[in-house]
Amino acid sequence: MRAVLMAGGSGTRLRPLTCDLPKPMVPILNRPIAEHIVNLLKRHDITEVIATLHYLPDVMRDYFQDGSNFGIQMTYAVEEDQPLGTAGCVKNIAELLDQTFLVISGDSITDFDLTAAIQFHREKRSKATLILTRVPNPIEFGVVITDENLQIRRFLEKPSTSEIFSDTVNTGTYILEPEVLDYLPAQQESDFSKDLFPQLLEQGEPMYGYIAEGYWCDVGHLDVYREAQYDALLRRVQLEFAYPEASRWEIDGKTLTSARAGAMDLERSRPALTRSMDPEGGERLATDMLLIGQNTYIDPSARLEAPAMIGHNCRIGPRVHISAGTVIGDNVTVGADADLKRPIIWNGAIIGDEARLRACVIGRGTRIDRRAHVLEGAIVGSLSMVGEEAQISPNVRVWPSKKVEPGAILNINLIWGHAAYRNLFGQRGVSGLANVDVTPEFAVKLGAAYGSTLRSGVQVTVSRDQRSISRMVSRSLIAGLMSVGVNIQNLEATAIPVARTVIPSLGSAGGIHVRVHPERSDHVLIEFMDHKGINISKAQEKKIEGAFFKEDFRRAQIHEIGNVIYPGQVIDAYSTAFEKHLNVRSIRNTNSKVVIDYVYAVSGAVLPQLLAKFGCDAVVLNASLGLTAPSATDREGLLNQLGHVVEALRATFGVQVSANGEQLILVDESGIPIRGEMLTALMVETILTNHPRSTVVVPVHASSAVEQIARRHDARVIRTKANPTALMEASYTNPHVVLGGSGEMGFIFPQLHPGFDAMFCIAKLIEMLTLQERTLGQIRSDLPRVAHRTYTIRCPWTVKGSLMRYLVESHPAENLELVDGVKIFNYQSDSWVLVLPDAGEPLVHIFANSEDRGWVDEILREYRTRVQEFVDQEQGVEEFKPDLYSGF
Repeated sequence: MRAVLMAGGSGTRLRPLTCDLPKPMVPILNRPIAEHIVNLLKRHDITEVIATLHYLPDVMRDYFQDGSNFGIQMTYAVEEDQPLGTAGCVKNIAELLDQTFLVISGDSITDFDLTAAIQFHREKRSKATLILTRVPNPIEFGVVITDENLQIRRFLEKPSTSEIFSDTVNTGTYILEPEVLDYLPAQQESDFSKDLFPQLLEQGEPMYGYIAEGYWCDVGHLDVYREAQYDALLRRVQLEFAYPEASRWEIDGKTLTSARAGAMDLERSRPALTRSMDPEGGERLATDMLLIGQNTYIDPSARLEAPAMIGHNCRIGPRVHISAGTVIGDNVTVGADADLKRPIIWNGAIIGDEARLRACVIGRGTRIDRRAHVLEGAIVGSLSMVGEEAQISPNVRVWPSKKVEPGAILNINLIWGHAAYRNLFGQRGVSGLANVDVTPEFAVKLGAAYGSTLRSGVQVTVSRDQRSISRMVSRSLIAGLMSVGVNIQNLEATAIPVARTVIPSLGSAGGIHVRVHPERSDHVLIEFMDHKGINISKAQEKKIEGAFFKEDFRRAQIHEIGNVIYPGQVIDAYSTAFEKHLNVRSIRNTNSKVVIDYVYAVSGAVLPQLLAKFGCDAVVLNASLGLTAPSATDREGLLNQLGHVVEALRATFGVQVSANGEQLILVDESGIPIRGEMLTALMVETILTNHPRSTVVVPVHASSAVEQIARRHDARVIRTKANPTALMEASYTNPHVVLGGSGEMGFIFPQLHPGFDAMFCIAKLIEMLTLQERTLGQIRSDLPRVAHRTYTIRCPWTVKGSLMRYLVESHPAENLELVDGVKIFNYQSDSWVLVLPDAGEPLVHIFANSEDRGWVDEILREYRTRVQEFVDQEQGVEEFKPDLYSGF
């Protein structure tokens, strides 16, 4: 007799285990389900098998090949274009089925007596015999009613609770005569239960049900998958094990003997073995069965509870605890002090020291680092990595080839994107790939987490840029905030400087701004502000992260749900403050002409209107909203175009505005761009010329040209951590600060508001150039000449702390400054090298600064080598990207 093995299923309910594996190839006790079925067929003298394939067909073909290694003859029929259904795929090979044949599902575990079923079929002269079994809960299966002669009278596929009329269900295994296939159309999708069997019943064809005794499990979802493993370990189903029983243990633990030659040296290893008991106190079946593969070493101090299975070529470290029900595949390494309670670990996994696994599934080749926890019901897909001290919460699924960062707590499925991070907040808020990392569901949860850290009934201002993705995310944030009883002042599409200005006047407890990330056009950036309009503190970020990861949300009752209002005259409030802090008289009627490039990402028409009030001519370019945010290459092209326009129109200067009104690049009257460190120095020189003996605030890595300019004007320089919040706080809290920021982040004028504001910066420049009677080109030519270079090296998170300690310990304390990272000064105060860990990526940045370009080149080479060698020594990580010049 021939058998048709239906092995085309993709197993969507077993995701992520079946993302790169067809369902019949999912392992049970380290063998594919399909191999257990083949062994069953072989036990009943069925050795000709035709496998029908559709999803990832090569996986099964490569494993079984012609079947000779498994004692059968295996051929394959692949559904190339579309799946044909359970019956259609069999109809597709009808020419190979010229006598009674058996059809068996490729995703079930069973030990039914097929020989008895075939004999029953022949005795009844049946055209179609369904092998049936009785189950406690038949809702998930096709229910079948037979008469006293076991002839089928009625059946119903997957009934509702009210439709259950029997506990006898269809197991997906059939014995059929070839002529029944004549009832099916060729090359069309059809199903046995829905199409063929109803027709046979209607036509009065003899169709019987054989009620089988024995074990049957349809491995339809992840809970059942785990149950099937445990049942097999406890020998509730008759399966052939991948490894012989390697040892027989005396219950009192006195002796330990090897059962076969070639097994591991159990007598020498002598790990402790204990019996496992059921919760009720009764002894489990097969509690003394321990299955261990060849060339496997178990440290003598390891503690094992039977039954359990450990595959070939495994290494079990010192003091490991393996509880009953654990299944470990081939080539698995388990580190010292790991605690494994009933996990299912596939081949090639690496389990780190002190890891804790609890009734979870660890996919092929996955790495679980030191002290990581994977809890009950969690699934980690193949080739993924769970970082040190990370936690995968119960029932969370991680898709293949993902990374969970060290220390991260993962409470939601990780499907899209590449990684789950240990922190929500990066350098300047929460960011992620648009509609992949930052989804509506994510934003609702984030809004609820933020709102839960505030008092119920307070108001929060929400604003955004004009992109559709930002509208979607802001609405989701609003929903989350309302759900915890927070009221919303919705500013809708508003430039972020405007939002920061009006937050204090609106009486808000804080604010949120959503925009496309200024540096990554496929990412969304969500920034949180306090009641002053400053980005929230690290302590507040930690509170939000705690609420988010623990899902510790306050739930408002129906009468406490937040409201949404839309404040009016927001632009008027900003315009009033804008004018108040400008010397309008000095710039009125100067006939200045400014060319403004909005880079197809309009931040509002506020600035041209304000400049027109002062008699300035604003020429606006690229003000229409593009379908997508421009790439870095696009922006460079537009910047070049801006230079030509400025030159052609003989404009005072040009400016490219980005980051929803926060950042800018200047173009001088000759069309030459001014940005980065040169822009920082130019703004400091321009402002301090009119405000000597004042204070400016710059990030720790800014060029020493700032100090040289400050000395010219008897001014003071404050350096802060290299993040926007630190710059805002320092600018806002010091009453003598006239300018804060940098060319890469933007500029702060704390008298107006505590945030970055490109619009006010442009107006202030017009004022300064008018009062000083200078051009940007002239100012640039007067700037100090400083060499300032940077280099970036990839550095794992776990190495950053030890790298910083190494640098501090290897230099005299009097040469160090530890504002952010480690800055090492040379004998000249303006010559230094700074090693600065990146706040959001596994990188470190090396900055070298001096008036001596040769010294900069030499010191950068030296510290590149020092840092790289240290990182390589720790973890062997390669260099990331070439150095970038920003000197002038």
